Amino acid sequence: MLAILKAKSLGMNYGSGLIIKKRHSIFQDISLEIEEGRTLGLMGPSGVGKTTLGMILAGLERPSSGCVLYRGEDIWKLKGIDYLAYRRGVQMVFQDSEGSFNPRKSIEQSIHEVLRHMNIPRIEWKDKARQALEMVGLPEELLCRYPGQISGGQSQRAALSRVLLLNPKVIILDEPTSALDISVQAQILGLLKDLQKNLGLAYLLISHQPEVIDFMAHNKAILESGEIRHEIILPRNDSARPDPL
Repeated sequence: MLAILKAKSLGMNYGSGLIIKKRHSIFQDISLEIEEGRTLGLMGPSGVGKTTLGMILAGLERPSSGCVLYRGEDIWKLKGIDYLAYRRGVQMVFQDSEGSFNPRKSIEQSIHEVLRHMNIPRIEWKDKARQALEMVGLPEELLCRYPGQISGGQSQRAALSRVLLLNPKVIILDEPTSALDISVQAQILGLLKDLQKNLGLAYLLISHQPEVIDFMAHNKAILESGEIRHEIILPRNDSARPDPL
């Protein structure tokens, strides 16, 4: 399979101290590949840098060493239209989906912001927003609501709908179901599988739940003590519906 996003020898250090700076290593020499249309599961104890690694791959943080390749090109050397293609092509959905929305703006207004940045004609915004919600199984009536007025599962779906407007190739999912009830978790995982099948999406799925990783991922990587090890997940029945817990 073709790797669409690749990490090569990534290292991340943080400094602390006002006078004498001390360097703390989060992880070193991390390499992994995310293949087109497939899911790589990333596991590990809390605080080992899983979210940081995801943010580096999404271009939201810069590593201390190593590089990230998108379609074979170093993301930090991309310019112009190539950089724009990467920024749209790799998206990240966080655990706190409600926090990713402006609480003072309705779901429709938040979606319109994305459409504005994409230079979509204003006359198309209403239809595009409705179609975005429809893609993730949400009713049009939610457009007029605010983030605090919808459930956690609806908020996660709305966050996905906004990301999907950009037509991404890779979505980095940071604990997308851990804050949800068990039944809602299963629904979200089923939706993610359907979207992957229909749109050919690649996922980096960050989770502390082995059952979720084993159900969703084709391969998994375990980040622990600053190092990573890779494991192959045995083939499973992709047509089965999720029962992660």
